[in-house]
Order: sequence, then structure tokens, then C-alpha cells
Amino acid sequence: MKATSTSQRAKNKLLRLGAVLFWLLIWQLGSMAVDQEILLVSPVSACATLIRLMGESSFYQAVFGSFGRILAGFVLSAVLGVLLAALSCALFPARVLLRPLLSTIKATPVASITILALIWIRSTNLSIFISFLMVLPIVYENVLRGLDSADPKLLEMARVFRLPFAGRVRAIYAPSAFPMLLTAVRLSLGMCWKAGIAAEVIAQPRNSIGSALQQAKLFFATPEMFAWTLAIILLSVGLEKLVVLLITAAQKRMEGQTC
Repeated sequence: MKATSTSQRAKNKLLRLGAVLFWLLIWQLGSMAVDQEILLVSPVSACATLIRLMGESSFYQAVFGSFGRILAGFVLSAVLGVLLAALSCALFPARVLLRPLLSTIKATPVASITILALIWIRSTNLSIFISFLMVLPIVYENVLRGLDSADPKLLEMARVFRLPFAGRVRAIYAPSAFPMLLTAVRLSLGMCWKAGIAAEVIAQPRNSIGSALQQAKLFFATPEMFAWTLAIILLSVGLEKLVVLLITAAQKRMEGQTC
């Protein structure tokens, strides 16, 4: 059984790699057909430009600047989203009160929020705020759905045996919420990066990927625009893998303590 599972995972990895190579080939063929680098660079040119940029100190200043701000916005929204979901699960009036606010945040375009927020927030902190707003409704809704799905029979048994609140959280609520939290992370981290970088393009803070993208656009440096975009994709995927790994480890640790 274990060998079959390992073989299936290896097969899935090969299929995913094949899909990536297929789209890289389409990209390469499209670049060759256009034959104008200012319109569409090849993947080889984009990767070569990224490697060149990685040899410059300004690249790391921009990467760490954007990474730190976007990560801060994500962490703040994840923590607050979990807390608000727990509050809404415990108190129905809180759920009713928060619903229109979070629905409005989710429906408002990123560009509108960014332009309005520039009136009150410094450009350096704008991407933190925008990332925070984009992730908060997703974390809140998914975690609340997970908490609502907690087994009522287990909750009744916990009340009968007077299980402490911390024990109920660890044994009943957390196992219900963790899978939905992982779903929220997978859904929101890519959006968090897109919204954060878009905010930086508009606000132009120092040492940011958004500013570097805007500069590349002004000088029609298409290879650099593609290279920075590739860097954003790699950072987003890497951060998602790291956060999922940490949440999964926390879940296993909590399940071990429960057992």
C-alpha cells in the first residue's frame, strides 16, 4: 500500500512537471512567433535577466522589502481572521455585525482601496494594509466554516464531562479549523502577493518589487519586467509552501498532544 502511494505521488509530480514544461514551450513558441523582445521575451531571456538581477544588491533590497511588508500583512490578517472567526462562532451578534464589513472589503476593487488608502497611509506601509485587507475575509470565512463544522455530539460530550475550554479547542475546534485554514492559506497567499505588489506599483515605496516593475515599464525594459514577475511567482509559491508546512506541523503537534 505504501509503495503504491509513493508511486502515485511520483507520478503526480511528473505530471505537474510535464504541465509546467508544456506551458514553457508554449511561451517559447509565442516569443519566437512574435520575434520582438519588447513585446514578449522568451523564458530563457527572462531567466537570464533574473540571474543577472540576482547579482545586484538592489535586487535583494527590493525582494526583502516587499517580502517583509507582504508577510507582515498576511500574518496580521491571519491572526485577526482566526480571532474574529472564533468570536463569530461564539457570539452570533458578532457574526451579524462583521458580515457586511467583510463582504464590502471582499467586493471592493484593489485599485480603489489602494488609491483611497494613500490619503491616510504612508506609501511604505500601503502594501501591508492592502495585503491585510485582501486576506482577512478569506481567512475569516474559511476558519468560521471550519469552526461551525465541529461535531455537535463531541461538543455535547465535552460539556457533559466538563472538559476545559482549552481542551475543547485542542480536541474539537482545532481539528475542524485546521483544514479550512490550510485552504485559506492556499487561496489567499497568491492574492496577497498580487495585491501587495499592485499597491507598491501605485505607491512607489523605496526598496520594493513594485517600484522596480514600474521603473522597468517606464524604460520599456520588458526582460526585466518578466524577470521581476518570475521572482514574484517564485517568492509566492515558496512562501505558500513554507506557511503550509508550518501549519501542518502545528496541526500534527496538537493532534499528538491530544492523543
